[in-house]
Amino acid sequence: MTRTAPVPGTAEFPLLADLAATRPVTWWNPGLRPTAVAMPGVGLGIADVDDAADRLRRFAPLLAQVFPDTRGSGGIVESPLRAAPALQRVLGERAGTPFPGELWVKLDSHLPVSGSIKARGGLYEVLKLAEELAVQAGLLTLDDDYRRLLEAPVRDLFARRTIVVGSTGNLGLSIGIAGAALGFRVTVHMSADARRWKKDRLREHGVTVVEHDQDYSAAVAAGRAAVAQDPSAHFVDDENSTDLFLGYAVAARRLAGQLQALDVRVDVEHPLVVHLPCGVGGGPGGIAFGLKTIFADAVHCVFAEPTHSPCMLLGVGTGRHDGISVQDLGIDNVTVADGLAVGRASGFVGRRMGALLSAFCTVSDEELLRTVALLHETEGLGVEPSAVAGIPGALRLLTATASEERAGLGDDRLRAATHVAWLTGGSMVPAEELAAYVDAGRALL
Repeated sequence: MTRTAPVPGTAEFPLLADLAATRPVTWWNPGLRPTAVAMPGVGLGIADVDDAADRLRRFAPLLAQVFPDTRGSGGIVESPLRAAPALQRVLGERAGTPFPGELWVKLDSHLPVSGSIKARGGLYEVLKLAEELAVQAGLLTLDDDYRRLLEAPVRDLFARRTIVVGSTGNLGLSIGIAGAALGFRVTVHMSADARRWKKDRLREHGVTVVEHDQDYSAAVAAGRAAVAQDPSAHFVDDENSTDLFLGYAVAARRLAGQLQALDVRVDVEHPLVVHLPCGVGGGPGGIAFGLKTIFADAVHCVFAEPTHSPCMLLGVGTGRHDGISVQDLGIDNVTVADGLAVGRASGFVGRRMGALLSAFCTVSDEELLRTVALLHETEGLGVEPSAVAGIPGALRLLTATASEERAGLGDDRLRAATHVAWLTGGSMVPAEELAAYVDAGRALL
């Protein structure tokens, strides 16, 4: 089934020519609405995030036992929030203008379990499935110690079930590692751009990896088709999953607690601007939703995409969502940011979250690699190129267009803002690959 619509003209979406030419763009979303007006359109609310947070707490003792790197946090999968003053200074010097506000980095690149943001949504969906199956089988109640799920009767139950997902890499790692640890059979359909080491790591965990010669959308379609033929299988639908979305949304509560502990002020005059790398959209969409439930109009969410894979900007900007792909514009969807190499955005996220997103930026591969090198040299952090897509955003927002078009973020508010760049993956990347990314970036500085 095709979802492709005729390509719109530039009169309908003026940035279309720039997108087709893979030129970096910054787009303030004219469809942004006040949180109180737009939030009902999401179809989810605070109670849904409460439920997800409660479920993760119930699983914490089990996670602490299964994943040693979570023991220090009592089984809570969370990442640090870290100020990045050296990076902020250097970025301003390179741009010839002071970097506005304060820059922080959220280190989902160093999350336990799978070393990326996907450890949030992916892990949560696996855990919810495990809970549902065990409760339905009479092997668990919500008041039990969830370490019971490691006992033989439950593992025998899980061993008869298969989890299937299509992925560019990091979601597959998260689903594969978590699912295999609980005893599920797991099959990951990997797109052509997925890194070899991610496939190898999955196979080391006993996961079946199906390699494809096409991009992310083809891998997802293959996984969905496989599950349609297997009643014992569960498909993790990265394009449409509410469970993934809510797993990511819990991160906003954790960030709010970290900001409060650091005495970081957040209000309309001192806004929080969160820069989120975007692939298909589930991760950044879920986090943006969670942030809006807490900070409402005091938070501005900015999606960052590669110039060769601007699927969410294209979908939201044209209003066609998953009815249009970057390939429809002749864009190749090939980028060094393999985790963001998605040609068609999630319609689920675009339709529900489009009115809650302040802006979009696209970033060239060269800028991604330069930023990887700068982050390493200034803050000593090694991440993959996908992870840094949001870092250039604050300066881009300041210089992009007239302040009255900036969703209420004029110069004064931007200079009083707290900018959080969400680093989405990297700690599991082999050292030699990280070094190659840094070397490539240094050569471009």
